[in-house]
This record gives sequence, C-alpha cells and structure tokens, in this order.
Amino acid sequence: MKNFIRSIAVFFVFYIIVLSACNQSRIRKPPDEKIFKIGVAMFIHETCTFCPTATGIEEFEFYGPPVSGEELLKSNEYIQGFVSRAEEYGGVELVGILSPRGAKGGSSGSWISAEAFDKYTSGIIEDIKQQGPFDGIYLSLHGAMAVSGIFKPEAELVRRIRKIVGEIPIFITLDLHANEDHELTDVADAVFIVKRYPHYDSRLQGECAARILIRTLRGTYKPVMATRKPGVITPSVFQGTSVSPAMEIMERARRWEDRSPDVFVSVAFGFGYADVPDVGATVMVVTNQNQNLADEIADDMAEYIWRMRKVFAGKILPKTKEGVRLSIEAAKEGEIPVVIADHSDRTGNSTHILGELIRQGAKNFCIATIADEKAINSIKEKGLKAGDRISLNVGGYADQFAGNPVEINGKLEYFGNYDHFDEVAVLVFGNNNRVIVTPRLHQVTT
Repeated sequence: MKNFIRSIAVFFVFYIIVLSACNQSRIRKPPDEKIFKIGVAMFIHETCTFCPTATGIEEFEFYGPPVSGEELLKSNEYIQGFVSRAEEYGGVELVGILSPRGAKGGSSGSWISAEAFDKYTSGIIEDIKQQGPFDGIYLSLHGAMAVSGIFKPEAELVRRIRKIVGEIPIFITLDLHANEDHELTDVADAVFIVKRYPHYDSRLQGECAARILIRTLRGTYKPVMATRKPGVITPSVFQGTSVSPAMEIMERARRWEDRSPDVFVSVAFGFGYADVPDVGATVMVVTNQNQNLADEIADDMAEYIWRMRKVFAGKILPKTKEGVRLSIEAAKEGEIPVVIADHSDRTGNSTHILGELIRQGAKNFCIATIADEKAINSIKEKGLKAGDRISLNVGGYADQFAGNPVEINGKLEYFGNYDHFDEVAVLVFGNNNRVIVTPRLHQVTT
C-alpha cells in the first residue's frame, strides 16, 4: 500500500511539473524578457454617403462618451481577439486608448463631420501622448469611413498618429467592406482584413494582428506590404463568402497563405454605398521581409478579381413579389430555414417584404427588424404590456422608398429592453407571424 501511495505521489509531482512547463511554453516569456507596451484604439464607422442624416459628435456620443482602459479592451471582437492572443504570448502591457463608441444609426448615418473626426482623432492622439511612450499601436478600424473634406480618413488618422509615435509598428484590422488604397499601407506597417461575410472571423483577425505585432517587436518578423485596387465595385448582396465568386476569391487568398509561410492575404470587397475616391475592392498582402512575394501575390489576386468581374457584379436578383413566392415555395417543400434578405438598403422601416408576405398568406415568419420610433412611442403612450391585444401601423414612412405603413392586428408578445435599446417590441399576428420593432435601425443577430 505504501508503494502504491508513493507511486501516486510521484505521478502527481510529475504531472504538475509537466503542466507548469506547458503553461510556460504557451506564454513564451522568459523571466528577463522586455515588456512591450502596446496602445489599443478604435475608430469605426461604415458611412453610407447617400443617406440623408449626417453623423456628428451627437451621434457618436448618443450611447455614451468615448471609452478607454479596460472598457476599450473589451469593446469589440477584433480587440477581444487581440487581447486574448497578446495575453497568451505574454511579455506585453496593453493600454486602452480613449476612443469613440459606435455612432447612432450605424451605417445608416451619412458623412461624418470634420468636427467629429478631429475631436476623436485628437482624443486618441492626446491619450497616446499622455500614456506613452509605446512600443507598438493596434487600431481597430472599419475602413469605409467617409468624412466631409477628408478623402481618406483612416489613412489620415494613421498619419496623425505616426507624427506622434514615430517609427514604431502600427497594425490595423479592417472590415471586409473597407474602401482603402495604398495611402493606408504607406503609413501603417500591417493590415489584416476579415475573410468571412458574415464576419464571424473578426476575433481571429485580431488574434493574427497581435501575434505578428508581438513577433515584430521581438525581431522575428519584419512586415512588408503590397496593395492593389482591381477596379471592381460590387453591391454587398453579392459579397457573401458562402457563394461564388466571393467564396473562390477568399479561397484563393487562403491557398496563398497555406503554401507560403508568414504570408497574410487580405481582400476587402469594398462598400459601394459611398461616394469616395477609393471605393471598391482592395487587395493587401503582408509578408515577412519578402517584397517580391508580396507583389506577386497582390498582382495575382487583383488579376483574378478582375477576371471575375462580370459574374461578381452582374448577378440578377428576383424582385420582391417573386422572391417572396420562391421563399414560401421553398418553405412548403421543407427547405427551412428560409432567409429573405431585404436589400432595399438603409431605409430602416421599409415594408415591401412584410406587406408581400401578408398578401401571399405566408405563415411562421419573422421580420427582424423594422425601425419605427413612432410605433414604439405609441405603445408606451397607451401603456400596453406583453400579452395585450394591439392594432398598430408599422413602418413605411421614412422616405419615398420605404413603402406603405402596414397595419398589424395581433398581440404584443414582448415590450422591453434589448441590446442598447430601452424599448423593443415583438408583435405576433396572423398564422404565427412576428415582427420585431426597434426605435432605430438595428440588425438583430442574436
């Protein structure tokens, strides 16, 4: 029995030693290693310049003042990925730099005022000055920001930061809908863009940025970049990466990465709803001190996107009536769930699809969402609560493209807070149909 106990004790001592060694290997941080200080900031907006309402300081601070510190380090998935990978590597100190929140209305907001851009850019720079010096900077940007009087705002932001921090590495992550060109990569050291639309790999790109930035600071990676503009503009509805040719374009990028060590190939399909000079697709390639390879890959990707231009930009979609008919038919055949994508774009309270679903006798559908502050206020004023019967006009008044208001006669299933809204309504009516009503344009994704 004593020998058995002795054996068990030896096993646990061995296990603890091995576990400790694995953990030390995971963080890769010798006791005498230098601690690198990295500033983390964000300035994110996807600007639809054809929308009527400008975006200013009031819109950016509608949900609160700028964030910093720990709140900033938890603010979006790109940053969360960056933080988690940096902590895994160890040997770094992360500082959340004062940054603006997301603006009211999101991408339904039009041109950002120069006043707002200057305020938040200056805020980022002043906080960098106060909390620096830094060994590196990470910026979580979108890439489709449009500012009155400033043609390429993300590049301008980086230029202003560069003047303050000098020649330290500046790494950036972007959305797939970015409108950018060489001016950004002229002043930044590395750019990483999501490869999936929907963007479920944003955390992964943040992790990638952290890993390569830390390697750059440690001297095992020297980023060089190549940037190309293929000359193709596509609508967002054709950019989903689960269908062709967007799928093949991203697969081509991944093949280059898989067969070329230390290579990162990014493609932004662009954001066509912006009247800016760098609108449209962009290819950005990062390599480890291999400019020839970066140029070769960038040329190949740009040429491939150009060859795909007709099938990429020339698709035909069914109109509302036909699209709803096909959707009902697919549901009846058991091909569920069926998703109808409303690409009337950013009117927010358009009712074309809702009205057509009702006309064609659809059942078991949910419209998520219609933005209608009038409807929300009407429910509040009447003092209605969940379970009450309701008769209410919904949507159809934002502008001449929004359709007509649709009368809903049914039940108020839910009325309360959701996300950053104090009041959101869920109306149930007809044959198990629902419409989610928010006070402002919002994509329900949970």
